[in-house]
Amino acid sequence: MNILVSGAAGFIGSHLSEQLAGSSHQVVGIDCLTDYYSHDLKASNIKEISGKGVRFETLDLGSGNLKNVLQDIEVIYHLAAQPGISATTPFNDYLTNNIIATQRLLEEAKKSSRLQLFVNISTSSVYGRDASGNEQSEPLPTSWYGVTKLAAEQLVMAAHRDQGLPACSLRLFSVYGPRERPEKLYPRLIDSIFKDKEFPLYEGSEKHIRSYTYIEDIIIGLTSILTHMKECQGEIINIGTDKTITTGQGIKIVEQIIGKPAKIIRGPKRPGDQEKTHANIEKAQRILNYRPTVKPSEGLKEEVRWYKQLRDKNIRLYS
Repeated sequence: MNILVSGAAGFIGSHLSEQLAGSSHQVVGIDCLTDYYSHDLKASNIKEISGKGVRFETLDLGSGNLKNVLQDIEVIYHLAAQPGISATTPFNDYLTNNIIATQRLLEEAKKSSRLQLFVNISTSSVYGRDASGNEQSEPLPTSWYGVTKLAAEQLVMAAHRDQGLPACSLRLFSVYGPRERPEKLYPRLIDSIFKDKEFPLYEGSEKHIRSYTYIEDIIIGLTSILTHMKECQGEIINIGTDKTITTGQGIKIVEQIIGKPAKIIRGPKRPGDQEKTHANIEKAQRILNYRPTVKPSEGLKEEVRWYKQLRDKNIRLYS
């Protein structure tokens, strides 16, 4: 199949692009390469996916020319977004990269005669502080990220409801693993331990409950859509593990893998943070036969190995 992956230079997008190309699909990856985090890491990701046969193009969905971007495309995986909960990212970035970019891509998708499915990638952040219900639970986002991702999701679903666009939305839970964004918990933790520097931890966050889901399990969920496209149309589906640990337990696992404790310092509570994510995946199990299997001890060992590889290659996570 001819597949477009937006956000292809990012963490999840690069893994998805690589897996799709390895399964003999023709993959076009696009990304606008913002300065949100290290260009070195994004360049490394682009090199990896290009080597696997992905055709990569730099394109800004919020302002670029999208006229020919969907030529011959049959499936769209829309991962491009302004990610995370950041006190320094202006609201306009979330508005442009999450809502306007999605709407512009949708307008092009509606013109396509070959499109079989538009897969929107959403987030458990739309649920708010307690993300433990099923897909029918009321969304109560507490951050600009969650609010704008919910708006983007509803733009996609509105196009399906009103105009019959073949579409679905997948809400991902606490994804971690190799290529993870540098501002996330585990890359910061691993880097701080190896560099013997202080690791800032938001007040109370060690008690937060998380469905930390390894990237490999996420990709299995995303790619399984291709064999269940009819069943998925019009659906919102949680993708993640239904097993949880606390952030404190995750930190201890990393310390054990590396063999050295973190130098934790406490910082003020982060506004908009989630207190609990616990993926209810009954729907994914029913529709996609989705069964995540990777344990945190296994996945975090792979993330530490990846960090060491970056260090050996002099690829910087942080400027």
